Formats: sequence, structure tokens, C-alpha cells
Amino acid sequence: MDTKIYKIDLEHIDASIMQEAGNLIAEGELVAFPTETVYGLGGDALHPEAARKIYSAKGRPSDNPLIVHIADFADLERVAKEIPKQAKLLADAFWPGPLTMIMQKKESVPYATTGGMDTVAVRMPNHPIALELIRKSGKLIAAPSANTSGRPSPTEAAHVAEDLSGRIAMILDGGPVGIGIESTIIDLTEQVPMVLRPGYITPEMLSEVLGEAVIMDPGIIAADDTTKPKAPGMKYKHYAPKADMIIVDGDKDAVVKEINIRTKKAKQEGRKVAVIATEETQQAYDADIVLCMGKRDDEDSIAKHMYKILRDCDELEVQVIYSESFQTPRIGQAIMNRLLKAAGHKVIHV
Repeated sequence: MDTKIYKIDLEHIDASIMQEAGNLIAEGELVAFPTETVYGLGGDALHPEAARKIYSAKGRPSDNPLIVHIADFADLERVAKEIPKQAKLLADAFWPGPLTMIMQKKESVPYATTGGMDTVAVRMPNHPIALELIRKSGKLIAAPSANTSGRPSPTEAAHVAEDLSGRIAMILDGGPVGIGIESTIIDLTEQVPMVLRPGYITPEMLSEVLGEAVIMDPGIIAADDTTKPKAPGMKYKHYAPKADMIIVDGDKDAVVKEINIRTKKAKQEGRKVAVIATEETQQAYDADIVLCMGKRDDEDSIAKHMYKILRDCDELEVQVIYSESFQTPRIGQAIMNRLLKAAGHKVIHV
């Protein structure tokens, strides 16, 4: 399959290109497109075969639910058996935006889209290309991240092309994304709302809007705890570069010292090393390659650059990566959630 790639000017979105892309979705084909979080790989959410194509293109397990992307709140009625009052409150506060809500599904939503579950995950992306694609297609669009399963999520169209060229019909290139990490997922089917994936919108922000407690999935807390052994099932890799990656956690000076010791040893063994650092520390490292995530107090910059840096490590063909820890106050949990998965939960405490 030849994959068409169109560069889209966000100030003057070409209606004919968007209609071509929308027609492909309507015909059951796959189109990759930018959102404010990462690039998505879209297909008709209500067509089982489109879901199967998505799983096949990504090499993704078919029991992993897809997120349904909508362009108008009224579209919720097409997929949700009932719309909780909480959903309306959260939509008013955060949609369009990086929040996915889980509700009981209607029979119209195939199990192929929901990974065999009786619930459906829905969000309204905050990106003009994404919203226009949904509207032009006349469909609701199921879309996971547009990468092969396990690789770092794509924040630029080039990342999508690298992974999926020849496997999908079209890529809409809207430039680099704004946020750089996937949406927060909140489950509204339980008695107490529960965050199943941390993201840009924090539990505290959700709780403030709802006027009630919002809890974090205990499985996430266990998986992301760097201070104790993880449950065996939590040790799978995701968002991962090809090189061995290790996170070094602790006081700044001790982290720099430990990484430099380990870098020297790896270099003596003939291994090419990259260090993931911040502006405050990048000059302190003696490594083949030092990649800067931005300023430590600029959480948005760290989130935005993270996946690109992990992909850069692949292009540079490094064999081992040492990364600083990023326990930042607002979205540090979301950042560390991704980094820990990328490292297969390999953490050194100093």
C-alpha cells in the first residue's frame, strides 16, 4: 500500500485534502492525524473491520481498547448507553482537550473497538485537523497512538511515517503536537471516579470540577512506585527505545555522579551511551550524547520532548540510556508513568 502524506497548514486547512481523508475513513481505511496529545491512527469506530486493521497495522493486542474520538458532545449519545452527570461536568470543563472518559457502551459499538469490554472510552480532541477529519468522514473515529506497538508514541508526522508507511492509507502532517503525552483516562462506571492513565489533566483538577473524590487506579500506583519491587505483570515495556534504558533517581548531584560512573564503565565496554538530562545538568555529563528535555521547572517542555528524545536515541543507535528522574509537581506522575514503562521499570536509587 502506498501511504499518502499531506502537509496541512493549520491556518488554512485544505478542505479537499480533508474530504479525501474523511472519505478514506468512511471507506474503512486508516488515516493518521495530529491531536493535541500525540498523533492518532484513525478508523471508523463503529466498523469492526476498521478496528482489526488498526490492531494489525500497529501490531497491537486486540484486547487493548481503542479510544473513540468525537467532534461534538451530542456524539456521545451514539456510543454511550447512558451519559453520567459527571461526564457533562467534565466535558464542559475539559473538552475539547486531553481527557478520555469511560462509560457503558451501546450495542452499536463493536467489541472489536472496545477490546471485548462492555465499556467505551471517548474523547473530543482539541486540534483543528482532528475535529475536521471526524466531521468530514461523517464517522466517529477510533484512534490509538499512530506507532507500532511498544515504540515511543509519535509527536511528529515523521515518526508515524517511520513506523507505519506502507501499512496505512494516509498521514495528515500538522506539525509537532502541543502536549506530547497521551490523554488522562477517567473511568466513570464505578462508584468513585478512577483515573486509569495519568496525563495532562490531573486527579486534583478532575476532583475540583466534580466536587467529589477522584482516585488513582491502585495498579498505576503500584507500577509507578520506584521505591519497591513491581508486580510481575507491571514490568512490561511500552513507549520503549531499542537501547537498554535505566532511570537514576535521587538528589541531583548524586544522580550526576552515578550516571557519570556508569557512563564511563559502559564506554570502556565499547557501548555507545546517551544521557537524558535537563538544562540545569546537561553540561555536567561526560557521555557520547546528552539529550536535553528542557528546564526542570518547565514540565510542559519535558512532556513535549520526551517521546521525540526516545526516538532520537534509536536514530543515534545508542546501546544504553541513562535518564534522570522527573518527579515534577503537576504532571510529573504522567511523565514518570511513561518513562518507567520505557525503561521496563529499571530504576537505580542514589
